[in-house]
Amino acid sequence: MSGPDRVRRRVSARVRILLWLLLVMTVAFSAVATTTRSILLRDVDSRIDGLLAQETGEFAHFEERGVDPATGQPFGDAGRLLRVFLERQYADPDEELLGLLAGPAGSAPAKIVQDREIPVELPLHRDPAGRRQIFGSTASTGTLHRPAGDVRWAKVSVVGPGGEPEAAFVVAFHPEREQDRADEVFRILLAICGVALLMTTGIGWVVAGRILKPVRLVRTAAAQLTGQDLTRRIPVRGHDDIAALADTFNAMLDRLERAFAAQREFVDDAGHELRTPITIVRGHLELMGDDPAEREETVRLVTDELDRMSRIVEDLLLLAKAERPDFVTPEPVQLAELTADVFVKARTLGDRRWELAEVAEGGARLDPQRITQAMVQLAQNAVQHTVPGQTIRIGSRVLGPSGAGPSGSGPSGSGPSVSGPSVSGARVELYVSDSGPGVQPQDTEVIFERFRRGTARRGTRGSGAGLGLSIVRAIAEGHRGGRVLLRETEGGGATFALLFTLELALETDLEAGPEADLEGGPGTGPEEERT
Repeated sequence: MSGPDRVRRRVSARVRILLWLLLVMTVAFSAVATTTRSILLRDVDSRIDGLLAQETGEFAHFEERGVDPATGQPFGDAGRLLRVFLERQYADPDEELLGLLAGPAGSAPAKIVQDREIPVELPLHRDPAGRRQIFGSTASTGTLHRPAGDVRWAKVSVVGPGGEPEAAFVVAFHPEREQDRADEVFRILLAICGVALLMTTGIGWVVAGRILKPVRLVRTAAAQLTGQDLTRRIPVRGHDDIAALADTFNAMLDRLERAFAAQREFVDDAGHELRTPITIVRGHLELMGDDPAEREETVRLVTDELDRMSRIVEDLLLLAKAERPDFVTPEPVQLAELTADVFVKARTLGDRRWELAEVAEGGARLDPQRITQAMVQLAQNAVQHTVPGQTIRIGSRVLGPSGAGPSGSGPSGSGPSVSGPSVSGARVELYVSDSGPGVQPQDTEVIFERFRRGTARRGTRGSGAGLGLSIVRAIAEGHRGGRVLLRETEGGGATFALLFTLELALETDLEAGPEADLEGGPGTGPEEERT
């Protein structure tokens, strides 16, 4: 395993959750602090723009309508105009108001300033190069970039008789302190965010530990599980996703415990069933003498036991294939033809009174070979539990959607076959009904399990290994919506039915029969011992 993979494995889920939380919180706090600083700086720019516009507007108005207080006449001298206006103005702490008078070419313009100090490193009135650049600029507003600090400025030019600017009123604002305040707020926000991140780290560590505690219990329980001990369970508290995870894990353990128990039971039963024919074969071979008749009888008995053992192995392989998705291969089949084929094959199994009770005409998607195999197995099962002369009925019929009654006569009746149109959600049933002794109630579920037989046989145990009905159930459940059902036969006996939920294509309308379907009818009864 590579180095990064080992590092990834060593980092616990708790640490990863905390790291992701810190990353998200860091990005969020940084975005908040940066956005706040941007808003503050934008407010500073907006306030400076408003201040510059206000001051220049007041000067322009004074220049247009103002009079010299000494003469009562309009100002005739630009210097006098600037001095009078500046004497009447009160500037902000970071604001400079000054007048500039044109001087000799190439020299800095003369200045007229208010008698006050500006709390900056280099005021504009002490910066000849800055004054010259502003006075010579054709723009009315701008920003002067200097090593000592930027200056936001606006000016109103005073034009002389020749059309050339002889003076200018300049408003200069030094935004450094305002920007420093915004930066200070930004730093305070960063400090607050840092403290919040530390608190989040501690709280997140504790909360992540409490949330992941059931996960650690799941991991611990999984590490302590063995094939011999599957009894550990995780306590479920609350109704959140973690509780659902614990509940799901407990359900998985329940299934595993049942699966392991079934596997052990299967191995024990398979070993017992295979041990018996092996013991019989060994015993007869050990006792076999030289007499030709005795040798012939021994060979016959050994061959019979080997055949029985071969059938057991084939049934086990078939049940193993039942777990594969290609166990059944559905294809369009005609129910009438399938039912007739099953009846013809089944009637050769024994000397019984065979009846084709009813036939459902129409099409369905089934695996004809597997269905025939299951139906023949049910017929063989019925032969084993009846005597010559007793009745065995085979048939098929269509049931309406869930809750609707069956179409045509039931297994105990003898009506004509029926057909109908395409039925969405309809079901088809193929059944074998015998008139034997029936099934004991305690055997209802047992007989469908592998190597299990009922407890009430008619006096002989038979040669079956107890796999026949397990195969039937596997074939039924291999089809979509399929299952095998059981009910008592009217007058005595048992009826096994294969029920499938399918889309049927029939020819004429279905006629609802009086019987209730097998799924919920009162006929659900016990089963007797089956192969």
